[in-house]
Order: sequence, then structure tokens, then C-alpha cells
Amino acid sequence: MHAPAPTLSLPVRSTIVLIALLQGLALYAAQRLSDTPPFTNGLFSYGFHAWLLVIPSAVALTLVDLRDRRMWAHLAGASLLVVALAVWIGWNLQGAEGLSPAPLRAPFAVGLAIAAFIALPWWQFRLAQGHWRADYSALFERAWQNGLTLALAAAFTGLAWLLLWLCSALFKLVQVGFFAQLFRQESFIALFTGTVIGFGLLLGRTQHRAMQITRQVLFAVCRALLPLLSLIAVLFVLALPFTGLEPLWNTRSAAQVLLTLLLLLVLFVNAVYQHDDQRPAYPRALRLLVQASLVALPVYGGLAVYALGLRIGQYGWSVERFWGMVVAVLAAGYALGYALAALPHGGRWLQRLEPVNRVMCWVVLAAAVLCNSPLIDPVRITLASQLPRLSAAPAQISSGDARMLRFDLGRRGVTALRTLQAAPAVAADPRASALLRAALASSNRYAMTNDGAERVQDAPALQARIRVASGHPAPEADWWQALADGALPVYPCADAEDRCVALRQDLDGDGRDDMLMCNTGSTLWVMCALQVRTATGWARAGTVTFQGSRDNDQNAIADALASGALQLRTPRWPELEAGGVRAVIEQDRSFTDDAPAPSPQVTP
Repeated sequence: MHAPAPTLSLPVRSTIVLIALLQGLALYAAQRLSDTPPFTNGLFSYGFHAWLLVIPSAVALTLVDLRDRRMWAHLAGASLLVVALAVWIGWNLQGAEGLSPAPLRAPFAVGLAIAAFIALPWWQFRLAQGHWRADYSALFERAWQNGLTLALAAAFTGLAWLLLWLCSALFKLVQVGFFAQLFRQESFIALFTGTVIGFGLLLGRTQHRAMQITRQVLFAVCRALLPLLSLIAVLFVLALPFTGLEPLWNTRSAAQVLLTLLLLLVLFVNAVYQHDDQRPAYPRALRLLVQASLVALPVYGGLAVYALGLRIGQYGWSVERFWGMVVAVLAAGYALGYALAALPHGGRWLQRLEPVNRVMCWVVLAAAVLCNSPLIDPVRITLASQLPRLSAAPAQISSGDARMLRFDLGRRGVTALRTLQAAPAVAADPRASALLRAALASSNRYAMTNDGAERVQDAPALQARIRVASGHPAPEADWWQALADGALPVYPCADAEDRCVALRQDLDGDGRDDMLMCNTGSTLWVMCALQVRTATGWARAGTVTFQGSRDNDQNAIADALASGALQLRTPRWPELEAGGVRAVIEQDRSFTDDAPAPSPQVTP
């Protein structure tokens, strides 16, 4: 049995709410003072925000005794680590104009949140028991308690804002706009949100019985769904010998789907397995099914790592692929450990999950910290991979490569871009040299895409990248030249990785051929640019998006476009106009009648 949760004194409860309130006010102050020292210093700003979001939140989830010196000592050490990591990220994002913070800042924020969530149960146990030798049940209890407390605080805050919106809407009915104006004030937003979050955290930490019931309900849901998820996992593995792996690679999203199932299975199993429950969770048949799914997990982890490895082998490392591989390797570690734990042994069912979880939580914690530090640096790994590849093949340098170096890798990416520009092979290639020069001169990645990088393409390079649909005449020479000169935007086929098809056909029946340039590489939809000849030359007239309703529709659409099987269908219902305003009838998909459908015009 677990020790009962300590009762929080009134000063401690007040402090928890005050901490959240002060967090909100501090964030508001930092926003208002962003143009004044010391917030104009990026290193200070990153360190301040990281500390403010992590350390006070950890205190609010942990605080029991304000006089506990160990807590304040631990906070000092954690503060040094958080600020040091934030300063490192901040340094990378200084030194050049227009750098995109998301590729470095987003993984840092996620990694910091994961590290704090993993470390918090150990810290809470240390403060409660005086040592770090936490038993599995105590860590399990505290981890779920922290997660549910945060979820409750978020839900409580959302409901509170919903009530304020209702208040504003009610008074607007009687033409009282005071509340609507008040609720839009940044100072009010910071004050109210911080206070409500504090009360939400306090509810999660004091309503022990309600939290236990919520957790039991969640565990019951997971227990009911785990056999279904296990059956799906086993059936997929059994089907692989018959389908082969080629369909997986064709999706270009295999790793994400495989990892999603793997991590869901890990989560559900952890919710179902109870350290001190001596009763079997399921009948024997279902237990064997769950064990079989766990034994199959290394297949998912191995395929995910292999899929990412193929991508890296083809295009080299990038920050995104680095983090994808980190997640895949960690998931594969869980998969291997859970597969071994599921093998028959003399203890309780799945008891050997406990040492696996203990080891893996420290591995994940180390990865979250080290991969956001100079020790394991995704930017350094990316540059070491990309620079030799691009220097050796200047003709293959794309606008996507230039954007990545200029905007996504921080100051070192800009330095690497200058180094690449000075490489003899690149300097001797007019197209590559002009592309890198345009990238360095740009301070906005989107402006570069529209105005700079596309204009340094040459027609032969574009002809090598863009496939002409079978059965359609080749595009005219002046169309290729319009793309090369930038008179036509290359989007949606701006990068070398895009799989693009060009279709030449008279689409509007005016006797002149039009062009569709379609990117068939997306797993979500096929995007095409419609380009027409005008009195002054080629111009972009619009876009066409093909989006299927089933998983295999996108491949079918891509194959049809590549083979030239494009059909022109005349709409049954005309466009309507009333009072100078046009409207289009959107027919229900389920509507059918006996009227003959318009005949499609099929290309030869």
C-alpha cells in the first residue's frame, strides 16, 4: 500500500496559486519588455523563459514544506542545468538575421518537458523519503499523479475561459462591451490565466480521491482497448511476409505510423500492469495475445529505424531526421526490453517490465538533455553530413538545401553556407553559386522561396527533375524558360526531393494548351499549379488539390497523373450569381438520381 498523500497547509496552498500567478505576470512582463534590456539579449531571454516555465512549475507540483532546504538546493542545481541548456540554444539562434527558431527551439522545449516529467517523481520521492532509492510503485504513483494534475489544470483553465467568453457574449446582447474589452487585455489574460492554472494545480494535488477515480477510469479504458491494439499489432506483423516491405516505403510516412503504434502499446501496457496487483489482468488467451504483441514490438522498432536510415542514406542527416532517429532508437529500446519481459518466466505476469522502465526512463532523460547540449549536437551532425554531400554535387543543390542552411541551423548554418559557397566546385557552378548567394542575401525564408531561389534554376536542371506525363506533349521551351527565369513560380515543386509531373493540355477549351505542374510526393494530397499562356507570357492562374478519402488514394492519384490519365468533367450545376455575388453549388456526395452524368473528356 502507498503512503497517503501529505495534507498541504494553507501557506503551501497559497504559495502554489501565487507561483502560477507570478509565472503569468512574469511572462507578460517579458513580452512587454522584449524591446528593452536585458530582454533584447537573446541569451538572457532564452534562459529566463526556460527557467520560468520549468522550475516554478516543478515547485508547484512538488511543494509540501516551505522550510525544506533540500528542495531549494535541488532547485538551484536544476536551475543551473536548465539555464545552461537554454543559453546554448539561444547562442545558436543569434548572429544572423531571420533565423528560424522552431527547428532548434521546438525540440528543446519538448525535451525539457520530457526531462522534467521523468525527473520529477524521483525528486518528489527524494524529498519525501530522504533518499533516491525509489521503488517502482512510488514512481508509478507520482508519474501518473503529475500527469493527471497537469491535465486537470489545463482543462480547468479552458473551462474558466469558456465561462468568461459566455459572460462576454451575454453582456454583448445588451450592448455592454466592457467585459469583452477587459478580457482581451494582455494584462488581464496573464493575471487570470496564471491564477486559474494555480487553482487547477491545487485541485489536482488536494483532491486525492477524485484523482484516483479518474486514474482508475483511464486504466479501465486502457485495459479494455489493449487486447484490440495487441490484435492489430500481431495481425500487421503476420501480414508482412505476404505484402512485403515495398508498400511501407512507398507511403513515405511508415516510420511515423509504426512508432505511433509502438508507443501506444507501451503506454497501454503500462496503464494495465500494476505492481501490487496479484490477480491476472486478463484470461489466459488475452494475456497470450498481449505477450505476442510485445514480442512483435522489435519488428516495429526495427522497421522504423530502417525506414529513417533509408531516408538518411538518401538525403543525409537533417535536424528533423536526427530527432526522428532519436525517437525511433528510444522506441526500439523500449520494444526490445518489453519483448524480453513478455517471454515466459517464473514471476508475475509482465513483472520484468519494471526494470525495463527504470533503465529506459534514465536513457530517455539522458537523451533529452544531451541531445540539446553541445555533447550530442544535431546541428553539428547535420552539417557534417550535408556539407560534403553538397560540395561533391553542386548540380544537386536545391532551394530546400539553401533554406535549411540559411534559416534552420542557426548561426552555424549561415557560416556553413558561406563555406559551401567558397568551395571550388560550387563556385564553378553558376546555378549553385547564384542559389547560395540569393540565400545569403535573403532575411526571410518565404521571400527567398518566392523571389530568390527559384530564379536561379536552369531549364535543363528543371527538365531533369520534373517528369512529363505519359501521352501528353512535351511542354514548350518558353514554359521551361519561364520557370528558369522566375517568371513562373516553381512552387509546388521547389525542392529536389519533390516528385513532380507536368501535364500539357487545353483545360478550358480555348484552343491553347495550359500546364498543370503537380507535386505527387505528399502523403496527404497532390498539389498542382495551373499555369496558362497570356498575352505577355506564362502566368500562374490557380491551384488544384487532389485529396483522396482512403489510404491508397494518393498513390492512385499520383500514378494516374504520371500516366496522363487526366479527365475533364463539366460540372452538372452552373455557377450562380445574385446581387453581383457568385456562389458555387456543392453537391452532396450521397446524392444520386436517374439523370445522366456529364460525359468526361479523356485525354488520349
